[in-house]
Amino acid sequence: MNGNILNYISAFALSLLIMIIITPKLRALAIKIGYCEKPRDSERKIHNETKPYLAGLGMFLTFWVCYFIILRDFSTKSLLIMISSLIIFAIGMVDDWYKIKGSDLKALPKLIVQLSACVLVFISGVRFRGFTNPLDSGYILLPGWLQFSLTVTWMFGVTTVINFMDGLDGLAGGLSCISSCTLFIVAMAKGNFYSAIMGIILVGICLGYLKYNKFPSKILMGDAGATFLGFMLGLISLDGAFKQATAISIFVPVLALGLPIFDNLFVVLNRIKNKKPVYEGDATQVHHRLLAKGMTQKQVVFTLYLISLCLNLCAIIVFML
Repeated sequence: MNGNILNYISAFALSLLIMIIITPKLRALAIKIGYCEKPRDSERKIHNETKPYLAGLGMFLTFWVCYFIILRDFSTKSLLIMISSLIIFAIGMVDDWYKIKGSDLKALPKLIVQLSACVLVFISGVRFRGFTNPLDSGYILLPGWLQFSLTVTWMFGVTTVINFMDGLDGLAGGLSCISSCTLFIVAMAKGNFYSAIMGIILVGICLGYLKYNKFPSKILMGDAGATFLGFMLGLISLDGAFKQATAISIFVPVLALGLPIFDNLFVVLNRIKNKKPVYEGDATQVHHRLLAKGMTQKQVVFTLYLISLCLNLCAIIVFML
């Protein structure tokens, strides 16, 4: 246990340090090569000045450098997970590049690539297999087709909702940090060392990023970073909190990621109600609605932090029960 605690501290400190060091360098590089978000005439855009991207590259590199240094796990499972996260990150970079050029990547090719990455996670062995029956403690193993459907749906869903929450300075990074803390605690309590290490690495990455992304932001992570964070949160919860879960504790990761999940369910249902395509962006996310009410960016972000903290505390209480 002491060795594990030392590893957790090392993973957190290393990821935080690397992000703090490389993020300004990536900012300078983004400005040099013109890899920056430019102001666009859109109701979803809140930046009136050019903002450099590339923080997502720092997140991706920091995560996998820390993962292999701390865990030294070069198994097929780890390599498949890394490749799947690379696919998510790469299509995010392409999407960001389209945005920089003033257009948008078509939804269908992006969807196909992201789903392919989620399928690769299932192939790696990380999947929702079933749950423990609280009445007789027997394990209910789900059929293969249902394992596949739930795994891909969860991975794609979490990846998407975190990306959709990346609308204000410090918002997606802060919410991801809070969720990562909860998933780390749950994985550690369940003795899932690998998922706990992955969770605490994400905490360090998010905090290092927030140093430069808090309002007014100096750098953005773009779709590449937001989808990568969402993808890794989905994977950690799947391999940690969902693993050998009871029927009740299945709600733990749902609550831990509750704010982005519930808000985006509302957004999707609202688009369906208004007969709008669900994949087309608009300003119906909760942060846009609060801004429209007259709140400042800082007020919106800290309000949503507080709501997320409450949901994550509920997740920990459910887990303890």
